[in-house]
Amino acid sequence: MVNLKFSFANKNAVITGAAQGIGFQIALSFLQSGGQVAIWDYSEQAIETAKKELAQFAGQVHFAQVDVTQKESCEKAAAGLPWACDILVNNAGITRDKSFAKMTFEDWNAVINTNLTGLFNVTKTLSEKFNATSTHKRIINISSVVGLYGNFGQTNYAAAKAGVIGMTKTLAKELGRKGFTVNAVAPGFIATAMTNAMPKETLDAMASKVPVQRLGSTSDIANAVLFLSSEQAAYVNGTVISVDGGIVL
Repeated sequence: MVNLKFSFANKNAVITGAAQGIGFQIALSFLQSGGQVAIWDYSEQAIETAKKELAQFAGQVHFAQVDVTQKESCEKAAAGLPWACDILVNNAGITRDKSFAKMTFEDWNAVINTNLTGLFNVTKTLSEKFNATSTHKRIINISSVVGLYGNFGQTNYAAAKAGVIGMTKTLAKELGRKGFTVNAVAPGFIATAMTNAMPKETLDAMASKVPVQRLGSTSDIANAVLFLSSEQAAYVNGTVISVDGGIVL
């Protein structure tokens, strides 16, 4: 048995929402595997923090402040890329959780515009920025298990993440002949800085709902993304990998 060791030397990735949380871990994992990474994020403060944390990869990483809800912002960032793109990871997303009865039009629009329209804006803008000679073109979209089974208080988020899955499957059919594979990762309950600030009893209650009895780590998601981005996954197209400890069962 041979353990897989991913190498992304001479590969260039664009990762949205990558200055913090799951996106940051994905970016770090690519950098540690020899890739070059463009980190796109809305938060200027998060970008400055990420620059410090990734100082050792200064020659491999490029930063841009991007509002994915605005196509002009995406176009400006794409024009500023220092290299052609091989891999796109659409990770940027927000939540505005409320029950349907209490959810406002603003709550709905904010989540749909960022999590779904934002994915369209980024992918459309970068579609002409991919390495034209590469047969290793990858798009990985971060969905969510709630896009598969819904969740109380997340009408907007579940709808957006279900839309991400539909878009993933459609692009997989349309772009396969052009050297792309397009797949999605659906995280379950993942421990991040935000969840770590929750009371222990809340975290324990969340973990108890998962068959493996624990929350996932950001590395669990990054590992799935790296696999789908690799040569080893060249025949995986149009799929959704649930990284959730079995919660969708």
